[in-house]
Amino acid sequence: MNIALLRGINVGGKNKLPMKDLAELFREAGCEDVRTYIQSGNVLFRAEATLADAIPSLISASIEERFGYRVPVVMRTAADLRAIVEANPFAESGAEASKLLVLFLADQPDPAHVGALDRNRSPGDEYAVVGREVFLHCPNGFARSKLTNSYFDSALSTTSTGRNWKTVGKLLELATGGG
Repeated sequence: MNIALLRGINVGGKNKLPMKDLAELFREAGCEDVRTYIQSGNVLFRAEATLADAIPSLISASIEERFGYRVPVVMRTAADLRAIVEANPFAESGAEASKLLVLFLADQPDPAHVGALDRNRSPGDEYAVVGREVFLHCPNGFARSKLTNSYFDSALSTTSTGRNWKTVGKLLELATGGG
């Protein structure tokens, strides 16, 4: 099972995209067993590896053509999600789930860029870069944090999209047949 994570749709009234239309774009691209989860652009689907690898650019281009805006699409597999859930250092330390967020990166960040991140950028907040994910623990809430998508995108020279810990868990459940 593959999971496509779209960035910046249906947020604050911008980039409106009904999930039924989004699912249809995936079906038209050749994907099977297409399902969406909540309105923020989470799509679960099956596809051959070659097609799955092409989905980010195909779907981004289709959205731009039909809806007039371009959104990044980041891909993970069910196995990737399982590894992500197991690797979260803040969940292991007992942090409150509602204070946890994962930024899914489109590309593996350069270790030099990771090393140059500012640990004091947002006092009280913590992050850990593990593979293509940035795990965030924001005890004072995400809205107050300076550890934003824009910060990490710029500093790591990639594109990210974030999901709260509850959503990550639900996507894993759906991707592995539990929901």
